[in-house]
Amino acid sequence: MTIQWFPGHMAKARRQVTEKLKLIDIVFELVDARIPVSSRNPMIDEIISSKPRIVLLNKADMADPKATQQWLAYFKGQGIHALPIDAKTGTGMKQIVSMSKEVLKEKFDRLAARGVKPRAIRALIIGIPNVGKSTLINRLAKKNMAKTGDRPGVTTAQQWVKVGKELELLDTPGILWPKFEDELVGLKLATTGAIKDAILNLQEVAFYALGFLGEKYPHRLKERYALEEIPEDRVELFDAVAKKRGCIMSGGWVDYDKTSELLLREIRSEKLGRLSFETTESIQQ
Repeated sequence: MTIQWFPGHMAKARRQVTEKLKLIDIVFELVDARIPVSSRNPMIDEIISSKPRIVLLNKADMADPKATQQWLAYFKGQGIHALPIDAKTGTGMKQIVSMSKEVLKEKFDRLAARGVKPRAIRALIIGIPNVGKSTLINRLAKKNMAKTGDRPGVTTAQQWVKVGKELELLDTPGILWPKFEDELVGLKLATTGAIKDAILNLQEVAFYALGFLGEKYPHRLKERYALEEIPEDRVELFDAVAKKRGCIMSGGWVDYDKTSELLLREIRSEKLGRLSFETTESIQQ
């Protein structure tokens, strides 16, 4: 199955972000903690160049804690600061400002030495659509989004969101995603709910997800669906889950559409616990 999601328009999006980068001190790159690589724009490093950055692993409350710790170590090894957060619940919000100060300490010390008065840190949040950017902005601003006026050098009215006295966020549209070549990336995004179900073949997405769970989290499947063993054949596993959940049509045929919807709903609502669909080992391989 080939999933085409937000194709094209990358040149325009890149130009807009490049113009905004001149106004800010640091970039907050928002990714899904369950799929930190697949939820990144593959051109992000080129787009933000050498601008200081913090990777925010959003939805960390839904991800496998062990996998998240490995991802934090992975980014640290690349010289990238990273934080696990959950924009919906507010987990990790306080650390964003403190880490930003740490990353930018040398820059602001130089400005102070030249007699520049202290000011708020100016940050740009970037991320693919549906990764939680608006939720993060509202959480940081505590939904009291005080917006300042135009700033020098800005061709149109840019919306700045104040977060206390220490941080200002430049509210900008999400960076669009080009047509991706790796089918697995699309399946991971679909499994975690980043792509609308209406444009998907849910059976194929569920088939992928079930195979992954059978390999990486077999104990979760056994517990949730009362399975004594996990069949090696994925179709047999699909049928076993369907029978345990009563997804059977007249004549004894398995209702694969109903089973697919049920499985994906239970994955996304954490009925099978906290799951990560990417590991540092798989990416390095």
